[in-house]
Formats: sequence, C-alpha cells, structure tokens
Amino acid sequence: MSYTIEPDLTAEAFLDVLRRSTLAQRRPVEDADKIAGMVARADVIVTARDADGTLLGVARSITDFHYALYCSELCVDEAAQGHGIGKALLAHTVKAAPNCKAYLLLSAPKAVGFYEAAGYTRHGDCFMFA
Repeated sequence: MSYTIEPDLTAEAFLDVLRRSTLAQRRPVEDADKIAGMVARADVIVTARDADGTLLGVARSITDFHYALYCSELCVDEAAQGHGIGKALLAHTVKAAPNCKAYLLLSAPKAVGFYEAAGYTRHGDCFMFA
C-alpha cells in the first residue's frame, strides 16, 4: 500500500472511491461541479493505493497549516476496510500538517465505532451551524 499526498487527484477518482465507500450516501455525488470544487479547494489530499495503483482510500482536508485541520472526508473502499487504511490515511494527514494543534473530523454515524476503537478522542462539544 502506498500513501501519497496527491493534490492533483481528479474529481472522477475521488467520486469513484466515494461510491465504493459508504460515504457517498452523505455527499453530493450527483453534482459533478460540487465534487470538482471540493477536490480543487482541498488543502491536503492523502491517498491510499494498492500495488497496482488502484485507489482504495482518500482523506480530504482543509487546513491553515498552523492551528487547525479539518478532515472533511475519510473514505475507504468497503472491500478494503478493516486493514488499517483509514488510520494510516489520518496519520499521513497529520504528517502533512505537523504544526497544527487541532485535527478534527465529524464521524458518519456508522463509523463512530471505528474511531472509538482506534483510540481517537471523542469531543462532545461539536456544533454545526448554518
């Protein structure tokens, strides 16, 4: 497995792995322009590819590189889940922005157990605003 910072990841490749994960259920996968904008405006995109180059996972984040990093998508192909790919993607994300003090993400309801089992700290004071 190779983990790479991949700023030029295509929207099509990102969309493909979203669909092969469970995250497509909560993302605007039918809006190609929105997906393209999400990829284009990301500050850090870390990918996981197998030996054949098949994209198996993506961590897409927004950051100021000084204090906070928000991982807005952590998606791993369902067929490849359970092998540490998600944890490795997050570890490589931290390495890409080592000066940050806060690394944040919002969990999909079905993924809460993954984050708890991985030992990540749950924060009860998260709010969404619009």
